[in-house]
Amino acid sequence: MRFLADQDVYVMTAVQLGKSRASDTELLRAAEAEKRIFVTRDRDFGNLVVAQGLGTGVVYLRMLPSTQAVVHAELERVLTRYSETELFSAFIVVERGRHRLRRVPKSE
Repeated sequence: MRFLADQDVYVMTAVQLGKSRASDTELLRAAEAEKRIFVTRDRDFGNLVVAQGLGTGVVYLRMLPSTQAVVHAELERVLTRYSETELFSAFIVVERGRHRLRRVPKSE
């Protein structure tokens, strides 16, 4: 699986791709074009993906990154439960000890 992470998540970041000043919409489009699942702690992406139908596969970390280990443990739970195909067509809210997956249609 390949990911594009918002600036406050500990994997490949938007900054590393030269997109530190990109809009949320641009970040979603970049992730989609590169076939990456977008990981963020910014709740605004829910509206863009679910209501406006932009982008594909977003993992929203709805938790404070008290330690990298906590965040990584929750991500590992999600990544081992769902296939890459399932993740590419979903908006997933990850909280400490639980998550919710909402399937969204892929944009055309």
